[in-house]
Amino acid sequence: MTFHSMWAELLPIGRDSASGGYRRYAWTGADADCRTWFQEQAETRGLTYEVDRNGNQWAWLGDPAAGDAVVTGSHLDSVPDGGAFDGPLGVVSSFAALDELRSRNARFTKPLAVVNFGDEEGARFGLACVGSRLTAGQLTVEQAHRLTDGDGITLPRAMETAGYDPDTIGADPERLARIGAFVELHVEQGRALDLSGDRVGIASAIWPHGRWRFDFRGEANHAGTTRLADRRDPMLSYAETVLAARREAELAGAVATFGKIVVEPNGVNAIPSLVRGWLDSRAADQESLDTVVGGIEKAAREYAEAHGVDLDVVRESFTPVVEFDHALRDELARILGKDREPGLKVPVLGTGAGHDAGILSGSIPTAMLFVRNPTGVSHSPAEHAAEDDCVAGVTALADVLEGLACR
Repeated sequence: MTFHSMWAELLPIGRDSASGGYRRYAWTGADADCRTWFQEQAETRGLTYEVDRNGNQWAWLGDPAAGDAVVTGSHLDSVPDGGAFDGPLGVVSSFAALDELRSRNARFTKPLAVVNFGDEEGARFGLACVGSRLTAGQLTVEQAHRLTDGDGITLPRAMETAGYDPDTIGADPERLARIGAFVELHVEQGRALDLSGDRVGIASAIWPHGRWRFDFRGEANHAGTTRLADRRDPMLSYAETVLAARREAELAGAVATFGKIVVEPNGVNAIPSLVRGWLDSRAADQESLDTVVGGIEKAAREYAEAHGVDLDVVRESFTPVVEFDHALRDELARILGKDREPGLKVPVLGTGAGHDAGILSGSIPTAMLFVRNPTGVSHSPAEHAAEDDCVAGVTALADVLEGLACR
């Protein structure tokens, strides 16, 4: 199958007709359809298909137990109303790259696998990269069992409903020990490649980033009869904190976003008793991130005190800076740069977005390729990459896999 035909098959799954975005949440019907698509791609190519203890899907060429395998892939789930490319581009490109290598009559000297990591975006249970975190032992079984979605459904129950055994989840060092290198291709979530005029780039590092929950607790009351002076309105403290986040991020050259909010009792004519907002913040280094988040929390507490509101701040997840394996990164640069004119190097980019490759980097050598995104828009229905750039990404990934697995 061609890249275009695979992309066309996957494109309708989980797409919302009203927004045009995708709602491929973990362990839902849309997720099941994506997983079926992955299994069919594996079986069509005669690959050995398996699902690991954490629900991640694998398609193997060669003996998985042989060791020193080269693995590529990404994820198929989405953020709420996300774009088509974030995640799926890497999975589709992996199968397309394998097809290209077979057309070249490449001789594999190492096992090769394509992987679909489960629940990368964290849209349903609030924690990103659940599948890879569990595999790498960065999420304990106890922590995973406590994860719940907005309807109070736990992760184990959701897995069981989807036909998977939640009692098997946990760290999988034996599987990781089989892997010699993991290369993830991803659409760029920014405009660096568009500005440089390059179709494909190499990742250098992932910024440190995390998610913090701010719980502002006030007093519910009647919106029409309660004097302004008598109110303990948590919405005011929350709104001022959102503005503080923007100021702190600008000062530090970082990013900070309140993108999710829950209000109780959530009535038009009721003063809220609770406003719960989630902060996502990322910076180029740990010191800058600490400065931003510390500044936001300090401002939030001052606003809360001024309005008679209680505040709890909970760090729900955190990922330190990830420097991708330098030797592997340099090897990718060598492979992709060999046909370039002298002096023209493959661009190397940092990123503020988290990925499964970042999670796995503490256990195995990992690297990433980025494909040009002309607008830089991501996590949105407007996310886009031109087909000729996607095909260039497939070729680049095939070249990399050939250099790593066919020596």
